[in-house]
Order: sequence, then C-alpha cells, then structure tokens
Amino acid sequence: MRRKATALFGALCLVTLAACGSDDDTATEEVTEETEAAPAEETTTEAVSLAGICPDTITFQTDWNPESEHGFLYNMVGEGYEVDAAGVRVTGPLVSKGQDTGVKIQVRAGGPAVGFSSPTSLMYQDPEIFLGFVSTDGAVQDSGEFPTMSVVAPFNINPQIIMWDPATYPNVKTIADLKATGAKIRYFGGAAYMEYFTANGILDAKQVDGNYDGTPANFVADGGKAAQQGFATSEPYYYENVLTDWAKPVAYQTVHDAGWTAYAQSLGGLPATIEANKDCLKLLVPMIQQSQVDYVTDPARANALILDLVTQYNNGWLYDAGQAAAAVELGLSNKLIANSPDGTLGSFDLDRVTKFIEIAVPTYEKIGAKMQEGLTAADIVTNEFIDPTIALP
Repeated sequence: MRRKATALFGALCLVTLAACGSDDDTATEEVTEETEAAPAEETTTEAVSLAGICPDTITFQTDWNPESEHGFLYNMVGEGYEVDAAGVRVTGPLVSKGQDTGVKIQVRAGGPAVGFSSPTSLMYQDPEIFLGFVSTDGAVQDSGEFPTMSVVAPFNINPQIIMWDPATYPNVKTIADLKATGAKIRYFGGAAYMEYFTANGILDAKQVDGNYDGTPANFVADGGKAAQQGFATSEPYYYENVLTDWAKPVAYQTVHDAGWTAYAQSLGGLPATIEANKDCLKLLVPMIQQSQVDYVTDPARANALILDLVTQYNNGWLYDAGQAAAAVELGLSNKLIANSPDGTLGSFDLDRVTKFIEIAVPTYEKIGAKMQEGLTAADIVTNEFIDPTIALP
C-alpha cells in the first residue's frame, strides 16, 4: 500500500510500489509549463459563481502524487491549467459540470512530493491551503493539538486492505482468518489499525511485522507466504496486471470490514478556516460531491490530466492509464465510492463516526496520542454543507 497515518509532524512513511522522488514543500512557485485540457462536455447547467464568496484560488492539499483516488479534485480543474512541476501543483479555473465558477483551483501533490508531511501538518504551516485530505483516525489522533473539521467524504469506505495469496491460503477469507495460519503480516509500523487488531485478538502480535517498505519485493520473494497491507484500488490490479514477477490475483479484505471504520480521502480544514468560510463551503461542498459523481461516471478527462501531471512532475512516481482506470472500477466494485446510508454521496454517517471514536480513543491512548478530552463526532466532522440530493445513481 501507499499510505499510513503517523503522528502529525512525524514522517508520514508512505512508500509507493514504484520508486518515489521527494520534493521539498517549499519548492519554487514558478510555473514551468502550461497545458490546455481537453474541453469539458457542453452542458446547459447554469454556472454557480464562487467569485467574491470563496478565496480567489481555492487550494487543496492531497496525501499523495496524482492518482485516480484524487480524481474528484482533478475533475474540477478546467482547461488552460498551469503546471508548476517544481512545486508539484496544478492551477486552473475551478469548473463544476463544465462551467467556470469564477475562481481558480489549485491541487497540490502530497506524500513523497512534499517530504511525506501530512496534509494536516501542511495546513497548519501554510494558511493558503483551504482544505486537505483528513482521515477520521488522523482527526481523532491529532484532535488535542492539531484539530481539523472534515466537510465531505467522497469515499464512503477506506480503501486500506490486508492482502494475501489465495493459492497459499485458500481457506483465508478475512483478515481474522490469518491469525490461525500464523502468517507474517507486513505493514508500515505505527499504523493504528494494527494496534487495534492485535489488542482485540483479531491478529496475534507475534505475527505482525511493522517493517513493510512499500515495495512488492518481499511478497514476491516469499512466494506469497506472508500477507501485507495494500490499497483496494491499487494492489489487486497492479499485482495481477503490471507486476510481471507475480502476475496473478491476490485476495484481500478492507480494514473497514475488519472493524477499523475510519473514513479516508475526506476533505477537511482547520476549524477556524471552516468557521470563517461557511458561505463558500455551502456552494463548494456540493460541487465536490457532484464532481465525484461525474468523475466516476466518466473519468477519461480527469485521468488524462492526472497522467499529464505524472509526466510533468517526473518525480519517480510511476502510474499508467490502466492503473488509473482500474482504480475507479475497483473503487466502485468494492463499494468504496458509494452513497452513505442516508442515500447521499459525500455525507458522514455520524453514528459510525461516534462508534469509531469509541474504539479509536483507547487504541490511540496506548500509543501516547494527545487527544481532545470528551471527543465527539461533531468535533471532527460535519454534514452542514452537504447537499442531500446529490447521489450516485
């Protein structure tokens, strides 16, 4: 897998399947190249203007290099966009359903592109960042010192998985089934979900190995004897179709289905930013919801932009059209991108968040996290700006 949560200002040890470059997050702002996107499909939808209501440039901080999991943001970048390869960011007109909203959008790459600093860390350092990727578990962990408020959840289920070789372990159907096998399970050390699994007896502490380096080398060398973490929108396709040294299916279960029900890929901001920009968010959040619906319905244009950025950034991140398309298909087929129980795309299930806090707080206490006392769902997520009429068909 590519991602793991760590302490806020600690290194975010996100290691990709491919070799990753690392760019300093204070890289020059000089625009190095300008590229025109393909014209968006014509639409009769009346444009909603954000001019004078939102910042002139609305800046989003992602948690990784350009990829399809971020497609709902890149889908909002209009034609005539400018690429700052040194700053690993793209800026262009912010469009909604093909219509210019009167302001610009800037999408900044994260992960290795910014020295593995977390989006929350970067938001606290740079007031220009309006919203960034915030996971529910990260929000709980950082609530005492670096609180955030998340406003929309384009992913209903966290794509994080544990995967294994179905030929080696034909009777393993769930993460919990791996316990009886005694198989080694590699993961990025410090991941809170693994603390939860071992503390609750889902897995044996003796079988988990926090030295996963993010590459497929050990999985292949072991012949599938060990399990490892991954991303449901990435590894299943990559291992079967791209990784020639493996070239066969893997089996997996999401950590969500195993009990760690945090939201991931959600957008949040500093509480002060959210409070000061409510009028903007009432218009912007529905656009983000709609963009996810539009993106997964027709990802071609945004994926072309993503692949263009991968080429122009040229920072070691390897990503192709097959991976981009598969990520969308896997996101939908695994119901990671799906309507919430209330039937809305992008809303938070507050009961789910409340229950997650109940299991997450004791887990984080064991690793010394400084959390807000008496933390509730309303302290870290809100549906205030969600349009309940927007949904996947």
